[in-house]
Amino acid sequence: MFTLSVERTGTVAIIRCAGRIVRSDAAFRLRDAVIQQKDARIVLLDLSDVEALEGGGLGMLLFLQVWASDHGIQLKVSDPSARVRQSLERTRSAAAVEIAGMGEVLSVLGWEPQELWDSPRSAA
Repeated sequence: MFTLSVERTGTVAIIRCAGRIVRSDAAFRLRDAVIQQKDARIVLLDLSDVEALEGGGLGMLLFLQVWASDHGIQLKVSDPSARVRQSLERTRSAAAVEIAGMGEVLSVLGWEPQELWDSPRSAA
């Protein structure tokens, strides 16, 4: 089973996916969700809860990357599971699909990491 939800934060659309993107039904639902974000500057696909990405799902990610580029939108994949990352690497699709690290995701969302490791300065 495949589910997705869409959230907007300013000009950033976050599409959270869960389940399996292996059949055309799931791939077309993902396509429809991304294409509805025409006014977004960045579309962030959260794949952390995706268990499998194969066949039609891989092809759809490549299609969406081209579609987004053609529309001036940055499409980024965040937090793919090890299994999903392996699927991307196995088909050599990882080079075409931009995978964002946690620091980049926080930056895209406008969240700056706090300096937790700095010790308070003492007034001497």
